[in-house]
Amino acid sequence: MGRLFVQSLEGKIYSCKHCRTHLALCEDIVSKSFHCRHGKAYLFSKVVNVTSGEKEERQMMTGLHTVADIFCVGCGSIVGWKYETAHEKSQKYKEGKSVLERVKMAGPDGSNYWVSHEAQVGSSDADDV
Repeated sequence: MGRLFVQSLEGKIYSCKHCRTHLALCEDIVSKSFHCRHGKAYLFSKVVNVTSGEKEERQMMTGLHTVADIFCVGCGSIVGWKYETAHEKSQKYKEGKSVLERVKMAGPDGSNYWVSHEAQVGSSDADDV
């Protein structure tokens, strides 16, 4: 196994809730209106310190997308997914962007987000931005 290089961020940071590896900056949030099977999720224009899994086709609430799960490089936990391809024209803005599940990360103030009983179960996605 090679040497692990982790990028440190400065500012208001979202980090992995398990190992505190930096994942994204508040200023890179595109939308907080996304949902996953565990509750809220945020769409980011840029994330760091993640590796991508295999690309796969997923039917989500807003249509068919090619996505890849993303994993924290610090601990290997799944933290969200990256949109590779959106098959519907209205969803093209998601391409190249990543969604981080709020329950999988610590907020800029160090707080964790817990799953509520109202969390939706099913496909992950959002209709509005």
